[in-house]
Amino acid sequence: VQLQASGGGLVQPGGSLRLSCATSGFNVEYYVISWFRQAPGKGREWVSCISFSGGSTYYSDSVDGRFTTSRDNAENTVFLQMNSLKPEDTAVYYCARHRATYVSSFSTPPPLDEYNYWGQGTLVTVSS
Repeated sequence: VQLQASGGGLVQPGGSLRLSCATSGFNVEYYVISWFRQAPGKGREWVSCISFSGGSTYYSDSVDGRFTTSRDNAENTVFLQMNSLKPEDTAVYYCARHRATYVSSFSTPPPLDEYNYWGQGTLVTVSS
């Protein structure tokens, strides 16, 4: 099982980035996938999740209306489109796979231990 996040970089405030989470070694269409982030000196924070079908998405209050998550199960990839970026969005972003298949109800923000496979993270820096 592998998840690999990519697409991070340096962007000015107000700019956009699109992160990708490439998955392998499992059937991604069975699983909820979430994005988390960890800013320097802070704990890991849940950002968003997408249901296994892609029909439902959920966001933290801090990114709702600016970020959009989507998935292409045929390409085994999940995306996070980030718009109107702010300096406080600076963090390492991780994608993670829920531990159970076909989960249809879950709490937000979820406990970290609901996710048992994590990507290596990609750094997003928002600065002028």
